Amino acid sequence: MTQLTETPGRLEVDLGSSRGLVLKRLVRDRSGLVGLVLVAVVVLAAVLAPVLAPYPPTQVHFETPFQVPRTVGFWLGTDDLGRDVLSRILFGLRASLQVGVLAVVLSIVVGTPLGLAAGYWRGLDAVVSRVTDVVLAFPFLVLAVGLAAIRGASLGNAAIALGIAHVPQVIRVVRAETMRLRGTEYVLAAKTMDASGARILATHVLPNAVPSIVVQATVIMPAVIIGEALLSFLGLGIQPPTPSLGIMLSDAQQYIFRAPTAALFPGLAIVLVCLAFNLFGDALRDAVDHGGNR
Repeated sequence: MTQLTETPGRLEVDLGSSRGLVLKRLVRDRSGLVGLVLVAVVVLAAVLAPVLAPYPPTQVHFETPFQVPRTVGFWLGTDDLGRDVLSRILFGLRASLQVGVLAVVLSIVVGTPLGLAAGYWRGLDAVVSRVTDVVLAFPFLVLAVGLAAIRGASLGNAAIALGIAHVPQVIRVVRAETMRLRGTEYVLAAKTMDASGARILATHVLPNAVPSIVVQATVIMPAVIIGEALLSFLGLGIQPPTPSLGIMLSDAQQYIFRAPTAALFPGLAIVLVCLAFNLFGDALRDAVDHGGNR
């Protein structure tokens, strides 16, 4: 009993020390800090869109279509209906992040239990892994487009389609972590005390797998944002008049030579968001890898 009492204590210290090392390494990574700052700016811009936007995103100005960017009035110009491009980008970022968060949460909520079960119980592993391989045989965007077409076009359905399409990735990551952790000393000690598999997964495996799950979330987010833009561009995602970066690109393509900035700025917004999450995600993954292997 004494040994088992000491083991959780050592585990708690090790976890705290590992998290401290991860945080220190993340702070020292310049690209990671740049990514974190960009993510914070994007999130604040989306949250404060009603305050920052010069005009309502659906307000039309028929007298001023295709305005070029200027320092007063329309900062990033207007589209074919005279709608302010800056305002629509801000609200489009909000819609993209909403879809991204919903899709990431869905993929983690569904994929994590399946990954834990597959990694711990070998009997379930064969079934879950085979189904995962079948789903992964389809390209992500093709699967997302197919699911969105079946469910119908809306913000919620786009988030569900994109989230389901990323479930196999979460299953693989959590499964690999579970297989690595089930041979550790504290898991073996819990087994000697006749702890149930569900209890071991909930109290020992899942807490140690959280860093890898968080890293996977930062990897999924930019892919979901691109996927949402694609679905909206094809008319399978967010529907007008709700602003979306994909809708803005779709509307601007027929006027690309007359008003190139109407397509340029939404495209740059997508690139900026994806770059921010990729930089932060890469730095976080490196920090977790080095922190866990100290």
